[in-house]
Amino acid sequence: MSITPTRKRPHPPRTTARRPAAPSRSRQTPAPKQKKAPASPPPAAGADSEAPTGRIWDSPTTSYYLLVSATILLLALGLVMVLSASTVYSLRDTGGRTPLSGFFSQAKYALMAIPVAVVIAHLPLKWLKALVWPAMLGSLGLLGLGLIPAFRVAAGGNEAWIVIAGQSLQPGEIAKLGLALWLGLMLGNKQHQLDKVSHVVFPAGVGILLVLAGVLHTKDLGTALIYFILVAGAMWVAGVPAMMFAVTGMVAVAVVTAFTITSGNRMTRILQFLGKGEHDPLGLDLQPVRALQGLGTGGWSGVGLGASRAKWLYLPEAHNDYIFAIIGEELGLLGTLVVLALFLALAVGMTRVVKRHPDPFVKIATGGIGAWILGQAAINIGVTINLLPVIGVPLPLISAGGSSLITTLFALAFVIAFARSEPGCAEALASRRFRFRRSLAVLAPGRGRGR
Repeated sequence: MSITPTRKRPHPPRTTARRPAAPSRSRQTPAPKQKKAPASPPPAAGADSEAPTGRIWDSPTTSYYLLVSATILLLALGLVMVLSASTVYSLRDTGGRTPLSGFFSQAKYALMAIPVAVVIAHLPLKWLKALVWPAMLGSLGLLGLGLIPAFRVAAGGNEAWIVIAGQSLQPGEIAKLGLALWLGLMLGNKQHQLDKVSHVVFPAGVGILLVLAGVLHTKDLGTALIYFILVAGAMWVAGVPAMMFAVTGMVAVAVVTAFTITSGNRMTRILQFLGKGEHDPLGLDLQPVRALQGLGTGGWSGVGLGASRAKWLYLPEAHNDYIFAIIGEELGLLGTLVVLALFLALAVGMTRVVKRHPDPFVKIATGGIGAWILGQAAINIGVTINLLPVIGVPLPLISAGGSSLITTLFALAFVIAFARSEPGCAEALASRRFRFRRSLAVLAPGRGRGR
């Protein structure tokens, strides 16, 4: 009996559904995501980052550095030239005892003025405005003392000096700053009403008349002429209508003409300048002729510092009104061009302040101060090179004279403070100071840890 083997049925293939793989317990590091660069904050208005091209002209600190550097260099040059030009006069005035009395006097005034000027240059704008009325009232008070014979001193045909506690000073020089600041405040507050005559005359016109009356009473027409230039600069920046500007100019011309005609000395000088008078090389022609001789002697590079021959009592007022001739003689044409370049730097710095600053007070006051200092420098140099008749005004920051030096330094300190308050300037200066301190910390790391 045969046994047939049973066939095994083929089992259907198992369809086992795969379970999803359990997540691995080991933490998988995700692919690193690219971090977004933090957005840099927008640069502050007028900050150093305002000039990505690196142009110095676009920096908010340009006005500040121009004004500071030009002021320091003019002051230093002035002290050196007063030292050189005043030695012979000092020997004459002291009976041969010392050649340095004139320089010591000028250095004394500079040392008195510099600390106060530094403080003014760091004051905030609201404090500067608070000083306007005291400056104006103090100026009027000093001009008022010039009306009292007990205080008034006459010299050189003018009565422009007063003596207080044994110290002589010129109220007309000091009042320049008071008037410039006061015009800035008055015209700035009435910025949108200057098209009306009443808002120009009151109170700005009244203040101008009071100051001019005090100056003209001293018979100092040269200083009064600088006041007219100062007022014109302030009114021009303020935007006074052209008609009122023209009327003011005609009044100024009438006043100058009247004071010139009524003075025989002034008329003779103007006729000499125009070539209508008699040539007198030892009289009224003495200073113009010898100033040109000193300038011509200097040539390109000068005869050398201290080697002037005109200062040996050959050129009157060589250390004062005619110090530019001594600069040309000792330092040559190059020295005179340096002086012109420094005054040009002041002009550029003050023009930038007028254009960039948003406060009308700052604009108008800077316009008045700039017209005064630059106009006075132009007149002094013009007289020295015989382009103008002899007027008798000092060269700012360079000529000998305490009242002029102190007032000019204070005025430039105000303008430097205005430049510091330009948009972005204070922040840029603070940032540079921080970078400088950080550089010092890198060079000397132990100092910061009390070592």
